[in-house]
Amino acid sequence: MEEKGEESEAEREKPAMDPEFWSCLLQPQIAHNDPDYVGIRRLLLHRKAQSSPAIDHRKEWRCNGRGYVAYRNFIRRPGNWESSANQSQPSTPGHSGRWASSPGPQSILFEADSWGSSRDLRVSSQAFSRRASFNSSISDADRQVRFVEPAYSFVGMHCIFDNCKASVTILKFGHMSSDLLAYGASDGSLTICHVSDPPSILQQLRGHSKAITDFDFSSNNQYIASSSMDKTVRVWEISKGHCIRVIYGVSSQLSIRFHPVNNNLFSVGNANKEINVINFSTGRVINKLLFENEITAMDNDHTGQLIFAGDGQGCIYTVSTNSHTGSISRSHRNRSSRSKSPITTVQYRTFSLVARGPVLLTCSQDGNIYFFSVALEVQGYLTLLCSLKLAPRVQSIRASFCPLLSLEKGEFIVSGSEDSNVYFYDLTRPKHTCVNKLQGHGSSVIGVAWNHGENLLASSDSDGTVIVWKRAKTT
Repeated sequence: MEEKGEESEAEREKPAMDPEFWSCLLQPQIAHNDPDYVGIRRLLLHRKAQSSPAIDHRKEWRCNGRGYVAYRNFIRRPGNWESSANQSQPSTPGHSGRWASSPGPQSILFEADSWGSSRDLRVSSQAFSRRASFNSSISDADRQVRFVEPAYSFVGMHCIFDNCKASVTILKFGHMSSDLLAYGASDGSLTICHVSDPPSILQQLRGHSKAITDFDFSSNNQYIASSSMDKTVRVWEISKGHCIRVIYGVSSQLSIRFHPVNNNLFSVGNANKEINVINFSTGRVINKLLFENEITAMDNDHTGQLIFAGDGQGCIYTVSTNSHTGSISRSHRNRSSRSKSPITTVQYRTFSLVARGPVLLTCSQDGNIYFFSVALEVQGYLTLLCSLKLAPRVQSIRASFCPLLSLEKGEFIVSGSEDSNVYFYDLTRPKHTCVNKLQGHGSSVIGVAWNHGENLLASSDSDGTVIVWKRAKTT
């Protein structure tokens, strides 16, 4: 009797079986015949929620300078991991540099999982037709990845720079350069770095007192002109890291471009509803043009005869330019968007497979992306070809054209998002326009840029992290 009493007391001390555990195991198969997806995934997520948050693991790993494939292995490490890890080579905490390369030439698709703000990186060697589950019907992730475009698959992270402590608002590669990268931040700093092996920071340019809104390389990559919310434009000599000229304005300077033909001229759009043409040698404003609203984004055509400018109310202007005198005049005004949202991206391309000629890409803060054909023979008249509606954004998130693939492919763009992903879209698809996405950032992705060789994509986020992704080789 005593033994039975002891047994019943022991049974009472055992914890009751978790009903969530049983509901996961008894989960029926779902429509697409995947018995593991719902049951096991819910069970793992339920148990993960009871442990320490995944974001703490990510911050702990971020200091080790390793790749996300290694990070995935880190969070799945066995119990004896600590003892075996002591035999590996130590890394330098807080050092921006090269990330570990992936095991082989695999294509990477990042699928949405729900474990805090970190993500689970999944690698597949050849399966380009993958399933992705999303939550919101109005978010950037709304367009499901039904087919992964092989040309926009990535083997992983080439390198990461985390020296900046403020939001990186814009980044660009140098003209005709595959390894010279610069990025500006909301604290007024401008960083110049090399992404070739080994990645390194060349210069950290400090002089602006407020956020950098835009910058541009000269055609020979010897100089950078930057604009800022502190009402100044600064010209920097990259090799020496010195500011050689400061141009003061009366309002925030929002966008800037060197003239593509005459590098002694550059144009600046500001919050005073102007575009100013400035002489690089003297720093003087030689011409100006007034508009209805502040000029938030700009780009030149390849001939240097046209400027395409977007304003704070969603309008796109075509401005004619004289390459010798710097005189400018308005040619056309386009308002395709009914909303009055600031334009965050204006990008010109000399040729498009869809338009069979020059095109213009614009992106506004309310999530509207517009794709125009450009009639150079009619002073840059714009004709809307297609558009894409994404989720409205709080921040000024940018987009960019993707490299051309072949004469049979569509028109692809890449864009940041506030859900910390980098998305690739095919503008020619009426449905399921998202063809791939990259996950790795821990906060809103603001800037994206391709290098000249089109094998590297750089993205920046609001935490100050810049990731350079390495594109998979295509046959």
